[in-house]
Amino acid sequence: MAKQKIVIAGAGLGGLTAALALLRDGHDVRVFEQAPRLGEVGAGLQLSANATRVLAQLGVDPAVRAVASVPAGKQVRLWNTGQSWKLFDLGAESVAQYGHPYYTLYRPDLHKVLVDAVRALSPDAVTLGARCARFEADDSGATLFLDDGRRVSGDLLVGADGVHSKIRRGLFGGDDPQFSGCLAWRGVIPAERLPERLRAPIGTNWIGPGGHVIHYALRRGELVNFVGIVERSDWKVESWTTAGTVDECLNDFAGWNEDVHTLIRSVRTPFKWALMVREPLQQWSRGRVTLLGDACHPTLPFLAQGACMAIEDGMMLARCIRETADPAHALKRYQDARVERTTKIVQGSAANAKRFHNPALASAEGAVAYVDREWSEARVRERYHWLFDYKVDEVPLPA
Repeated sequence: MAKQKIVIAGAGLGGLTAALALLRDGHDVRVFEQAPRLGEVGAGLQLSANATRVLAQLGVDPAVRAVASVPAGKQVRLWNTGQSWKLFDLGAESVAQYGHPYYTLYRPDLHKVLVDAVRALSPDAVTLGARCARFEADDSGATLFLDDGRRVSGDLLVGADGVHSKIRRGLFGGDDPQFSGCLAWRGVIPAERLPERLRAPIGTNWIGPGGHVIHYALRRGELVNFVGIVERSDWKVESWTTAGTVDECLNDFAGWNEDVHTLIRSVRTPFKWALMVREPLQQWSRGRVTLLGDACHPTLPFLAQGACMAIEDGMMLARCIRETADPAHALKRYQDARVERTTKIVQGSAANAKRFHNPALASAEGAVAYVDREWSEARVRERYHWLFDYKVDEVPLPA
């Protein structure tokens, strides 16, 4: 395809991945971000081989590895007794089986790597303090209108503007989020505040009736990410920046293992947000405009694939533009290449909520039978192999 002028709304992980891939293909890319400064909200994330493959192809793997942690594996632990079951090995095993590593990362660290890579190719590609208001599009291109009166036109417009996407609203109208019944707590802990057993390079998922807790290392083991999910009906604010208290978080996990309480007490300021459920869109593209990441397939955080999906989207978008002569058809191919997979991930994440919080976990005896069944080697492979084995550069493109 000839060089295109491509406008991206949103400088999150997906928007930046798309920008980097498109810049490497020689396109003129402009990214508009509403935040006044770069550096995403501080939280941890997991990147399996399907996403780290993309980072390697974009040439940023050395920079990512320098700020990542590489877990040796994953385990499940029982909420009260602390009994543990190995889920699967990672580390060298991920590279051996899937060709690429499994990383756990502090989101701002990954964000900075992508920003630096984009600016190395195009120093002025990212514009901050640019909140999108609306857009207009026709058969020849699209114009993004910012709320301060600025406007920018391009051949294509990509809405990578998150769960509250203005581009999605302009394409398909408002959404109808439903409260999931779950509240999420999160915090990032300096590793030196924790005993050695809670700093081990093992991704750990505590499961219990009505809740679960996840923790894993970040930034070469210097930090530990904490996420606690609990079923509560009295908090429905969908914001990542609402502070709660340590006492409130401890109360939500009353009766849980002392290791869980140690993690919670080590969080300086726990943040809480309501987990909302949205139906994934089955149409992302219309003419010269498309969507990416949370704008079209927001997901519950129970499969550790939200960031991975956005990274895959960005790379697939660039591939479809590269391999398709007509710009509008390129966006349609991109959508059709991604909808089935991302919908399956959203559905699988919702299913994991029920699995992690099952009432059978209330008693130690019932829990052992349940975990042995639900996390058997065959069940684990069935749930995860298709995720990790995906190769965005090799899957056949639709017509």
